[in-house]
Amino acid sequence: MDLEKKVLACVDQSHFADYVVDYSVWAAQRLAAPLELLHVLDRHPEIAAHADHSGTLGLDAQAQLLTTLTEEDESRSKTAREVGRRFLARLRSRAIDAGMKNTDVRQRHGALADTLAEQERDVRLFVLGRRGEAAEHTQRDLGRSVEWVVRRLKRPILAVTEDFRPPQRALLAFDGSPVTRRGVNLIAKSPLLKGIPVDILVSGKGKGEGLRHLPWAQKTLEKAGYDVEALQIPGDPERVIAETVQARAADLLIMGAYGHSPLRSLIFGSKTSDLLRSATLPTLLLR
Repeated sequence: MDLEKKVLACVDQSHFADYVVDYSVWAAQRLAAPLELLHVLDRHPEIAAHADHSGTLGLDAQAQLLTTLTEEDESRSKTAREVGRRFLARLRSRAIDAGMKNTDVRQRHGALADTLAEQERDVRLFVLGRRGEAAEHTQRDLGRSVEWVVRRLKRPILAVTEDFRPPQRALLAFDGSPVTRRGVNLIAKSPLLKGIPVDILVSGKGKGEGLRHLPWAQKTLEKAGYDVEALQIPGDPERVIAETVQARAADLLIMGAYGHSPLRSLIFGSKTSDLLRSATLPTLLLR
């Protein structure tokens, strides 16, 4: 992770917002990085005017309808901006009260994934909730916008769950692919997890890149000062990871995100969404 780049917390008016701020403060303080709280106002197609204009007839019907819709749109936009401003002010106060004095706020219009991609060059770590406002009242465990963001971005992403607790033990799901090997080097060099024990887990069937690179991963983290234990547990990765999280009392999961590794029998690539949905703890996604 590059020095002098910010931690960017993506917040919306879901109940995850406070936890996103809390984890962002934790990360920014450990990284000695500035913190920015970003609220993206995304116009959803399902948000429409409640008034029924279908009966608007007459000589100037089209012009009148356009004017009415424009005024209503401007009114909704102004209201959303003001609500967002107050929302960000509250979250900034929360961050400052937690000791993060260097906290900025920003409000932008646009699509979430596009807006975050535009910011990526100046970001060290993204933090967001597992579900956003649009998925707040659905049965989806993982918001669709979150999936789009994870697929789009190339920087590490911390996807948080409900309730904040500073991580005390991390579990790295390791398949030996380039993305997870880069992740090992990233963890070794970054202060984010310094002092936190790390278990390295290889799961799946038979032998593969994970087992071949496991001694290297363990040695790399130990050389960086980490307390490391290497684990090899056969079986379905999703089940093995869930059981190991419980057995090892891990409160942070680290895994690769949407890689294109040919090691399809292991946990990455198309399995990322499944693991994110099933995870009950904050997840650091490596790219």
